Amino acid sequence: MKIALDAMGTDLAPAPEVEGALMALRDAEGVEIVLVGDETIIREELERHGEIPSTLHVRHAPDRVTADDPPAAVMRRKPESSIVVGLRMQKEGEADAFVSAGSTGAVMASSLFTLRPLPGVERPPVGALLPTAGELCLLLDAGANIGCKPQHLVQFAHLGSVYAKDTMGRNNPRVGLLNIGEEPGKGTELTIEAHELLAAEKRINFIGNIEGRDIVGGECDVIVCDGFVGNVLLKFYESVAGYIVNLLRRELEAVDDDLLDLEHVFRVLDYAEYGGAPLLGLGGVSIICHGESPPKAIRNALAVAARAVRSDLVRHSAEDLQL
Repeated sequence: MKIALDAMGTDLAPAPEVEGALMALRDAEGVEIVLVGDETIIREELERHGEIPSTLHVRHAPDRVTADDPPAAVMRRKPESSIVVGLRMQKEGEADAFVSAGSTGAVMASSLFTLRPLPGVERPPVGALLPTAGELCLLLDAGANIGCKPQHLVQFAHLGSVYAKDTMGRNNPRVGLLNIGEEPGKGTELTIEAHELLAAEKRINFIGNIEGRDIVGGECDVIVCDGFVGNVLLKFYESVAGYIVNLLRRELEAVDDDLLDLEHVFRVLDYAEYGGAPLLGLGGVSIICHGESPPKAIRNALAVAARAVRSDLVRHSAEDLQL
């Protein structure tokens, strides 16, 4: 298995990517990683790490996508950028997956154009993992699609169910529709009609509407909503997690922290633990990371990509949508 990693994506590139790739290779077997980006800059960073394993490669891509580049124009204006080259490698069979912490819009647009949506997918969604009192929960859509139709939410439910089975180990994922009430008739025209369609889907373990307060309790494995609502929820989740971590750290300064073991709490609330956000419903594996991702987040995103490839996620998603 070979994973193409955009080495020029993070704010501090390529240092986090290089270190994260080396960490991933120490943890994984049967995996090769290709660092895609400016070869001179990448090799200068590699020299700081001593001996480099034979499973780590470099693919030169002289251009870099910046925040000023219009996402839809990246493939045309910067065809030799690390994002475009990395995705092209996957399309041409030189890589099995692509991971990037670069411009989210550019990665999404380039992934859509290069890998193409699977048959039956009109709006590929971005997934995000949310910590709960139980196990992690997959949120779809986390921001890729603002104006959704009811059938799009049904597609999200299918894609999320397959992802939860293949990469999260959930045998019969519980799917909930995010709404303002539990009753089927609550919400907007979108959620009311989506509820009817989801309830009629025999291959989805639909548990009905869930409210925001149900998420933290771990009521479901997959949360379905449109990208506007999902992105607001995701950003709020991230801000609350950061607030809690900082609050705990301040309070611990006043006590004997040898008496307390809160490392598990910090890990649960740390987005870096969960790797990147998968762009689902495509003819390939594309994982999007935060621009501020540290090496640990890059390592975990590579692990997410590897699980998706090993589980044959793309094929299973295509089969589920065509049944």
